[in-house]
Order: sequence, then structure tokens, then C-alpha cells
Amino acid sequence: MRIRGIAIAAGIALASLGGVAGQAASPATTPTTTPAPQAAAAPAGVSNTAPTTSAAPATAAPASPELAVDGAPAMAVQPHVGQPTAGVFGLQTQVTKNGVFAHWMHDSILMPTITAVCVLVLALLAWVIFRFRRGANPVPSKTSHNTFIEIIWTLAPVVILVLIAVPSIGLLQAQFKPAPSGAVTLKAIGNQWYWTYQYPDNGGFEITANMLKEKDQVGPGERARTDADGPRLLAADNRIVLPVGVPIRLITTANDVIHSWAVPAFWIKLDAIPGRLNETSFTIDKPGVYFGQCSELCGARHAFMPIAVEAVPPAQFAAWVRAKGGTMPTPGKASDKVIPQPGADGSAAKVDEAAAASNTTGPVENATTAAPATTQGATSNPAGAGNAGQ
Repeated sequence: MRIRGIAIAAGIALASLGGVAGQAASPATTPTTTPAPQAAAAPAGVSNTAPTTSAAPATAAPASPELAVDGAPAMAVQPHVGQPTAGVFGLQTQVTKNGVFAHWMHDSILMPTITAVCVLVLALLAWVIFRFRRGANPVPSKTSHNTFIEIIWTLAPVVILVLIAVPSIGLLQAQFKPAPSGAVTLKAIGNQWYWTYQYPDNGGFEITANMLKEKDQVGPGERARTDADGPRLLAADNRIVLPVGVPIRLITTANDVIHSWAVPAFWIKLDAIPGRLNETSFTIDKPGVYFGQCSELCGARHAFMPIAVEAVPPAQFAAWVRAKGGTMPTPGKASDKVIPQPGADGSAAKVDEAAAASNTTGPVENATTAAPATTQGATSNPAGAGNAGQ
């Protein structure tokens, strides 16, 4: 009996081992564990880990405007170009046709004329002081009129004013010449104390530009100014981008008080007045970074409203517009966009206000519209008037 029990136990053990081995060797058996849900749902060729080999996707070129979407500087600032320079006497280098003409007029007409008039008046004063002093003329002259002298001091100022007026009128006319078809519209809106920019012809996207603070002035999470951003008090966290060689239609207005959009290298200074749209045009001839600032007293932080303009080739401007989510208009087509004043019907603020009111109150039923007439009798149809066949 003892030997028989041992044999039965051994047989049972061998049978169980064989079942386990067969289950492990069977290909149709369901696995004991299931794959991770993320691994099962992930499509082919997609990984949630960062690439660490040479097969990593290529990034955009360093000069790509896509890298400047957040306002990071994409174009290097050139010394003595588009900014004031310490120790330099004279106007900034001009990069617009009006600016070049104005620079020539300043150096070739105004300065020589002013210098000549000042020297002449100073010489006449010195001669009168010396020639007609009491010691040399104990008995004063009784002459009261001199026709020749009166003709000279009447005609000479007239001739000088005419010489100055002829080029001045031409320059004034050129400064306010309307922009031609195909111009890029830039709307600059002054605020206390920052600038807001819109591109109506390129999808209407908006950019807000604030002054970059120094390293010892920034708070946690703020970006401090570097030399690549521009000079102190002139560097902005977002540069506006404009194409080179394409007419620019500048429109200015303001949301609060009077501001003034001024970039010396463009020979542009246009007031931004609440409730008014001022307009001028210019064309940038050379790529580069150009700086300006508000030139109208507008409050306590008037000195902290810089303007930073990055002038790039047209192809790069188009890429920047696409990176901002905008579109490019038809080449050569005149602008047909309505540019409302701040606070007017159709302005961005009014559109946002109407959308917020609509979301709050929901659709409004027009109570003046009469209900449709129906000949349907009193039945149990809950649909009311309408197509009873559907």
C-alpha cells in the first residue's frame, strides 16, 4: 500500500509538470500579461521620448523668422545704425528717400543759411558796438532813415525764406503722399505706456511691444535686455517686422492720450491721437534694426515707450507673417480693409465686447418676426408648424 501511494503521487506530479510545459509551448495560448495602453495606441514611427541620435529632426535655420515669433532677436543690431550714438554730431543715417532728401536739405541748405545769418548778425553787432560807441561819436548822428539799407534788410530775408521754402514744400508734400497700391499697412496704437501693432492687410494679427528692462530690474520669469536686443531704453520685447523696398502705409491712433510714433532713421514722426487716424507712407531702402520712441509727453512713463523695427527682405517678411498666423494679400492690389478707430463700431474692442455679450446672453430671438401660419388642426403632433411629412 505504501509503495502504491508513492507511485500515485509521482504520477500526479509528472502529469502536472507536463501540463505546464504544454501550456508554455502552445502558441495559441493567451499571454498572462497585456501590453501598456500607450504602447498599444501609439502609431508607427512616433515616440514620446526626445531623439538623441543624428536622426533627430532638423531645426529651423538660425535666421528663420519662425524663431522670432516670441520676440527673440533674429537680426543683429549694427553699431551706429538706426540708433543714437554717443559723441556723434548730426542726424542719424537715413534709410528712406524722404530721409535722404531731408538730410541733404539740413546739411546743404539749413545749416549753411543759419550759420551765415548768425555770423552776419554777430559781425554787424560787433561793428555797431565798436564804430558807434560814445567815445568815437560824442555827438550822435541825426540820421533816421536810409533807403538803401532798408531795401537790403527787407529783400534779404525774403530771398532767404524763398530758398528755404522751395525744398521745404516739396519735402512736406512727399511726407504726406498717399501710399500706392500694394503697400503694407501698419497700424500703430499708442497706450500708456506701450505700443500695439496690427497688420490689417495680413490677417489682422496683433503685436504688443513693451520696453525690455535691465538685469537688475526684471522679476522672476521676465527676460532682461541684452546687447543683441538693442540700446538701453530702446530695446523692445517684440520687434515689428517690415519689408525692404515695399511702400509702408503707417496709420497711428491712441487708446488714452496723445502719443507720437517716431523713428529718426525713417524721418517719421506721426502723432497718435485718440479718436483720430493719422496716415503717412514711407519705404525702407536698407535691411537692419531701427529704433525710435514716443515723442509726445504722455504721462509718467513717457520715456519708456520704445519702438524697434526690423527691416527684412520681402520673402523673409512673408515667412514672418505666416509664422504669426497671417496671410499675404494679392500683389499690387490696393488695400480694401476698413480700419476703425479705437472704440468705434467694428474695432477690435467692440468686436470682442459683442462676442462676450453674445456668449453671456445667448442668441436673441427676434420678437418682431411673426410666427408662421399653419392650417394644421389640433392634433397630438408636438412639432408644431412645419413639414408634417418629416
